[in-house]
Amino acid sequence: MMENLYLIIVIILFALAISDLIVGVSNDAVNFLNSAFGSKAAPKWLIFLMAGLGVLIGATFSSGMMEVARKGIFHPDMFFFSEIIVIFLAVMITDVILLDMFNTFGMPTSTTVSIVFELLGSAVAVSLVKIKNVGGSLAELSNYINSEKALAIITGILLSVLIAFTVGAFVQYITRLVFTFNYRRNMKYFGSIFGGLAVTAITYFILIKGINGSAFAELKVLGGERLGDWVTAHTGKLLLYSFMFWVVFLQLLNWVFKIKILKLTVLIGTFALAMAFAGNDLVNFIGVPLAGYSSFKAWVSAGSVAPDAFSMEMLAGKVGTPTYMLIIAGLVMIVTLIFSRKAQSVVNTSVDLSRQSEGVERFSSSMIARVIVRSSSRFQNTLRQVLPQSFVEKIHSRFESFSYDSSPNPDAPAFDKIRASVNLLVASILISIGTSLKLPLSTTYVTFMVAMGTSLSDRAWGRDSAVYRISGVFAVIGGWFLTAIIAFSVSAIVAWIISIGGMLMIFVFVAVAVLIVIRTHLIFKKRRKEEVLEEDDTITEKDETEKVMEKCRKQVSKSIVLANNIYSESIESFINEDRSKLKESLGIKDNLNKKSKKQKNKVLSTISKIEENVDSGHFYVQVVDYQRELAHSLNFLTEPLYEHINNNHKPFVEPQVEEMKDLKRQIDEFFNFALKIVSNDKFGQVDNLIHQRDHIVANLEKIEITQIKRIKAQEVNTRNSVLFFNVITETKNMLLHAINLIKAHRDFITVTRKKKV
Repeated sequence: MMENLYLIIVIILFALAISDLIVGVSNDAVNFLNSAFGSKAAPKWLIFLMAGLGVLIGATFSSGMMEVARKGIFHPDMFFFSEIIVIFLAVMITDVILLDMFNTFGMPTSTTVSIVFELLGSAVAVSLVKIKNVGGSLAELSNYINSEKALAIITGILLSVLIAFTVGAFVQYITRLVFTFNYRRNMKYFGSIFGGLAVTAITYFILIKGINGSAFAELKVLGGERLGDWVTAHTGKLLLYSFMFWVVFLQLLNWVFKIKILKLTVLIGTFALAMAFAGNDLVNFIGVPLAGYSSFKAWVSAGSVAPDAFSMEMLAGKVGTPTYMLIIAGLVMIVTLIFSRKAQSVVNTSVDLSRQSEGVERFSSSMIARVIVRSSSRFQNTLRQVLPQSFVEKIHSRFESFSYDSSPNPDAPAFDKIRASVNLLVASILISIGTSLKLPLSTTYVTFMVAMGTSLSDRAWGRDSAVYRISGVFAVIGGWFLTAIIAFSVSAIVAWIISIGGMLMIFVFVAVAVLIVIRTHLIFKKRRKEEVLEEDDTITEKDETEKVMEKCRKQVSKSIVLANNIYSESIESFINEDRSKLKESLGIKDNLNKKSKKQKNKVLSTISKIEENVDSGHFYVQVVDYQRELAHSLNFLTEPLYEHINNNHKPFVEPQVEEMKDLKRQIDEFFNFALKIVSNDKFGQVDNLIHQRDHIVANLEKIEITQIKRIKAQEVNTRNSVLFFNVITETKNMLLHAINLIKAHRDFITVTRKKKV
């Protein structure tokens, strides 16, 4: 009976491992896809193919890393089988929840940090329970936790952040000095050498340094020598032959088949980094379940020993990992890589923070970012005064960005293939060094910070974007520290409750994990749906000007519909004192505000598509401005209404309610008429709409006079009057901006059509 129960628990561990693989790869796909996607080096199917092959091969190289989960954080000989299973379960439950939440919001976090701190948290919790049960002291905790190894791992992870950023920035700076942004001319002469060096370096650290940690190291070569020993003995020759082969091979491909060397280098680098990722990070997803499975087999083999009396000292030794399990894990990772939309969301965050061109920034500026930018600007100015002017100008000329113009094109690469190659080269080397030293470096930390370092050297963080990019970097790094705190705390709590509450709590926590994952999936699906609607990808005309005209019509129509909904729902909810409904209107208002702000930020890229038509661009800017003003009017209207109800102030008196109902009806008619004009291009009826607006404004003035009479008759108090007058004022403003919006849209469509003809 007890054996069956623990068998079920081991099955749960593997089920959680599959889920963890899915959410983990969704998070870590950014590590090896951002360079290829950001530089648009190849079609997506080819990038996925190279990454998939790298993941599959790298998975078989990860056997040596599995011992981290078994003995890297705690001393397994100090725990019994029943206790070790609790530790492993708490880790897997926490990991699935934590990674899925970060993926949902598109924030790359570290699977390595999460697994290390989850193991630490759950081990500490179980150790404390055990110490208390035997009447020991807190000082005995050091006997249970492998503090030396844990500290080395944590220190390695933190140092990797600084090292990755510094090395990435340095290598990119030197590379850009040599090749400049106008690198195509230099590539004709030095491209094969650059590619050969890059691929040889990758070969050394991935194949030569990585093979000793894989199952292939034990294979026998000619003469019966171990493959791992043979590779180590012939490292020099292998590197020389590798460099010569790749230089000749890449040059021939360029001459004969016109294949671009950088494109091939990026694809090989993607393969290498995916391989390094799988070799280093697979332990994060299946290391714990495999350790649990090994523990279960050892306990069953021991016969009738009680689970709370069977020591786990066997985990301290070398335990082999079946290659077929590694391959199965690799296949699950590949499927997730291709089909996960959350992976794409996380990739976008990294690419946006490192892109060379302007665009909409994901993050707001922060005080620390502003201080850093100001300090950097002062230091740069001081340096220019100290260094010779000719030297400064010479260096500056090497960094002039020929490849990027001032008009951001959404279809253009975020950065060039030179930077993509450096990202992949530096990151794969650093990760492979960590893997060869049996240190589970955070691939997320390394690849992200390398990308940020190369962005800095490439001057992608200009004065117009630096504060936002630096704020974004700090937000991501802050998320990493948050990962550590949450991972430790939640894992410790889960392990403690299971230890105290018994086996029943295992199934409770599994159910909670499932519910949270479903909940975050629904949140992501909703956010994704909103993003798709905003992108307006349904337009299929080839002509860019036609696209812009159609988008403009859709934007104006949506603004009219949303404005009508917000106004009507807000007034009706306020009259009915329906706080929850009014709060929903506030949410719609915020959505309109966000959309109008996004459209304003994209004005430059939109205008660049309008066939060099200055007049059309002018009117389009007006359309976007009036959309923003319309959103502001609704903001100033709805916020005071909600605040009034939220503070439980007195509602409007009966005559005011009747006036508001009549006003709501008139506004509905106005916006319905406006929507017909925009949707059907009936611009000849704009004058009739203006006449209808004037009629509503005249009515508002009458209502205003009536309110003044109520004040004099002391029928209403000051708070009532201030709110009532605010509704009247913002209604007038809303109508004014709505008319201006439609007139600007009319002028934009009319002028653009004339120019096309």
